[in-house]
Amino acid sequence: MLLFISILGIFLSVVLLYFNARRYTSSIYLSIFCFLISLYSANQYIILYSKSEFWISLVYTNITFLSYLIGPMCYWYTRTVLSDDVRLKKWDIVHFIPMLIHFSVSLPYILTPFSFKAGIAKSIISDPDFLGVYHATILSDLLSNSFIYLSRPFLILLYVFGSIGLVIKNQTKKEKVLVESRQRFLYKWLMFFLGFLLLYITSHLLLVFRVFESDGEDLFLNLSILNGFANLSLLGLIITPFFFPQILYGLPNFNASVLTVPPEPEGNEGELILPLDLKKKVPNFEFQYMVTIIHKMATCMQEQQPYLQPDFNLGQFSVLIQIPTHHLAYFFREVKMQSFNDYRNECRIFHAKKLILQGKADEYTLEAIATLSGFTNRNTFFIAFKKVEGISPSAFVALLNP
Repeated sequence: MLLFISILGIFLSVVLLYFNARRYTSSIYLSIFCFLISLYSANQYIILYSKSEFWISLVYTNITFLSYLIGPMCYWYTRTVLSDDVRLKKWDIVHFIPMLIHFSVSLPYILTPFSFKAGIAKSIISDPDFLGVYHATILSDLLSNSFIYLSRPFLILLYVFGSIGLVIKNQTKKEKVLVESRQRFLYKWLMFFLGFLLLYITSHLLLVFRVFESDGEDLFLNLSILNGFANLSLLGLIITPFFFPQILYGLPNFNASVLTVPPEPEGNEGELILPLDLKKKVPNFEFQYMVTIIHKMATCMQEQQPYLQPDFNLGQFSVLIQIPTHHLAYFFREVKMQSFNDYRNECRIFHAKKLILQGKADEYTLEAIATLSGFTNRNTFFIAFKKVEGISPSAFVALLNP
């Protein structure tokens, strides 16, 4: 399970970076955080459970120093979300000190030959208690191994408390900043994010403490309720962004009191703007954006009629109306509850009905009308027509010519 969570976390970090980095710089901190904490859990899995000499040789002590950046990334992300200021301050350099110290003392081991590291890996595989007594760095000569192992989750825990303090401080301000009024949903997101992180780090810290207090007898190898709780908390932390598409896909947020609904384009019978009770389907912060998408879609379909092209797809539609593809995919899936293909076919059926009402059925065959409406074959046209109108196109023509 720990390996699966680690892979999922690395995947999430890539998704966040790909979709959001250019427009929402704060997501860079979140992406790095997800990558580092996934690497941290992967490191645990490899050393304690993999029994792989190669992978243990590769990760043991070589990447440990990166775990000291997990806390700062969490703190900087929280601060950036609340202040809308992504810049690091001069004093933020102090947050790098623990990582730099650990890197400098680990450097002699990192530079040792791989064959030497392979020998250490063999010792770990044959006797996991070796981790508790081996002095991998200079710090091990000055401090106990238990203190070094505990310092990592303990430092992260301090940053989590600091991040929670930032949220509380912003919520209790008498004068609410504009960012807060526009992005109230971020408080809900931060509650889940920091809550799961707090549960994970607390349980992980207690687990490490228990292991060293018991003289390292099992050293994490025996599954326990505490270990399972730590894994479930980490899983909750990793999958939470998937339930917040605004975070995952970078959907913009709008203040309804500032933006106005765009004028509705002229329509007629069978107009392409489909009635949606948006206020019941989407939260207020993105209501205006969804309305904007609806009207951009309708205007494009009515004026440019791109659906008449047989190969017209979601990517082309995205370019035409200048809405990101993943935003449109979210809109069709979560708001409109309809696939893009069904929406496109409705537009084509509307066009076919218009041709039939104009008497074109007397001049052309239904197959020709289907082609003129963007369909590539007769069967697709008949199936789509019956799905939209409830009757076949031939029956529709017969109703007009009794």
